[in-house]
Amino acid sequence: MRVWRHPILKVLFAAYILWGAWHWYGNRPVRTLDGMLAEAEPQQVDIAGADKIQMGRWTLSVRARYQLTARVLAREAYHFDSLADLVPEDLALGWGPMSDSTVLRTLDISQSNRFYYWRATAATRIDRQSIITHSANTHVIPQNALVARALARLRPGEVVTLSGELVDAVRNDGLRLRTSLVRSDTGAGACEVMLVTDITI
Repeated sequence: MRVWRHPILKVLFAAYILWGAWHWYGNRPVRTLDGMLAEAEPQQVDIAGADKIQMGRWTLSVRARYQLTARVLAREAYHFDSLADLVPEDLALGWGPMSDSTVLRTLDISQSNRFYYWRATAATRIDRQSIITHSANTHVIPQNALVARALARLRPGEVVTLSGELVDAVRNDGLRLRTSLVRSDTGAGACEVMLVTDITI
């Protein structure tokens, strides 16, 4: 117990507790009514000739115009991994049946290491394919500081409309990030990489 007599350790421990409380409060779920909150499918228009956009060390190649209205299932911020300077957070998004609280209450949903995970329970009545095709882990790239602040304030349960482009990205050292262009894939490479130009909550 002698270690806790050191004042710096006490301060660090208190700061850790305060940070945890602040993080929980800022990301606490929004209570919502039952029923589908975002019924429409995402809207995508593929682009043949990719426009190039420079963002710091990254060159983005536009693959499609993309807009969706979806419920935030989970949100995970990243500060230290290899993508953090371009993609500061991931959003797990759901639409159609995956925006309905009666469905979501029967699923365990989480995020880590740039992936979105779901697990069905005994009460789950939605089939696996419907879950896959009505939800997605989205790597969101804010176009500017205003969009970045709006994305950082999102909470699970909120319904958000995101507009922008699906992009591939290449860093100046050769690191590559490719977007999915379909909603039916799973696993590595199945995430949408979205340059968000507008956000409405």
